[in-house]
Amino acid sequence: RMTPALAEARPSPLDAARDVLRRTFGHAEFRGLQAAVIGEVLAGRCAMAVLPTGGGKSLCYQIPAMLRPGLGLVVSPLIALMTDQVAALVQSGVAAARLDSNIGPDERTETWRRIERGELDLLYVSPEGLMQPHMLDRLARTPLSLIAIDEAHCVSQWGHDFRPEYRMLGRLAELFPSVPRLAVTATADARTREDIRAELWLEGSPEFVASFARPELILSAERKRGTAAKRVIELVTARPERSGVVYAGSRDKTESLAEALRKAGVPALAYHAGLDKQVREERLTTFLEADAAVMVATIAFGMGVDKPDVRFVIHADPPASIEAYWQEIGRAGRDGEPAEGITLYGASDMAWALRRIGERDVDEAVKQVQVRKVRQLYALLHGAGCRAAAVRRYFGEAGVEPCGQCDVCTGGVETVDATVAAQKA
Repeated sequence: RMTPALAEARPSPLDAARDVLRRTFGHAEFRGLQAAVIGEVLAGRCAMAVLPTGGGKSLCYQIPAMLRPGLGLVVSPLIALMTDQVAALVQSGVAAARLDSNIGPDERTETWRRIERGELDLLYVSPEGLMQPHMLDRLARTPLSLIAIDEAHCVSQWGHDFRPEYRMLGRLAELFPSVPRLAVTATADARTREDIRAELWLEGSPEFVASFARPELILSAERKRGTAAKRVIELVTARPERSGVVYAGSRDKTESLAEALRKAGVPALAYHAGLDKQVREERLTTFLEADAAVMVATIAFGMGVDKPDVRFVIHADPPASIEAYWQEIGRAGRDGEPAEGITLYGASDMAWALRRIGERDVDEAVKQVQVRKVRQLYALLHGAGCRAAAVRRYFGEAGVEPCGQCDVCTGGVETVDATVAAQKA
């Protein structure tokens, strides 16, 4: 039996986690719900965590994987996201690797050798790669510390970034019944959270949902007048010597906008999935290392890219939903300093979004949900209420106060009392 003095001297699992947080990641203390989520996983239990962009989701599985015996398996949807996280971990001295389609045979063989020798703490894989029979067979013979499913909203057809291959991941509960599983995402409304829990077999597990407040973000939206390109140039040139991201709806538009910005004297780069892989990597490195650079990108850019000093995100074309809006805008101000989220929108954008949904080969019920999400986004953009409060209410937060700093709160949006006109109509 352990004496009280010995029990007191022995560090608790969370004390050990704080030590790793300080020594490896350079943070003095956990933020928000991080400690609660990490404590659950360290105890060997499954959980779901919805933590805002910039809220340190990755630490919720990285630290337990380093402390628990065995290999921590991380399922991630994008090669760029895996590459970025593994590079950051290796730089911090963490034994991490990835297995994806860009990994050559020699490196793949060496990674498996390290796994078999118990030298790796974290292995990043894609959902398609993980569910291959040969991969599952080898992992069945490998002691696992945990399984983390990153960007878990991808499993839900009600979410904003549904990926059918994520549906296969429910089988992990059967294949690895004694391994704790953690589903993490930054953006999921109540219905999406319910779908994640059902699809990943997490119904009996605790759910940790942080506040969606990002007080450092100053939000605004304006109707397009004339060409969006002209307004984007005005907005960017009015913010010199700052890093920013401009999101555009097509590859061609990213190229033309980046060119127009360069002609206006802005160090702008285009980024989209159609570029050569090496060109994308070079531009990403340039953007991450620069004190002031503007990335003009499609939504292929940004997920998991951790540049803390992005001072503005401008949507030249509106995002697909409030979830996508909050995730993309949330790439600004990750250092906690003030940052701006500016969205340009027009009636033709909404018509185009609804037309695209109508053309998709999906169930009618899914189409109805997607149409509702588009209408909710445009209600937010065109609304006369606090934008930050509207986002937080959308995700189910109660008792939300106006932010006091968005364009609506500061009187930057003109409103007209149309009650009588509406009654007549």
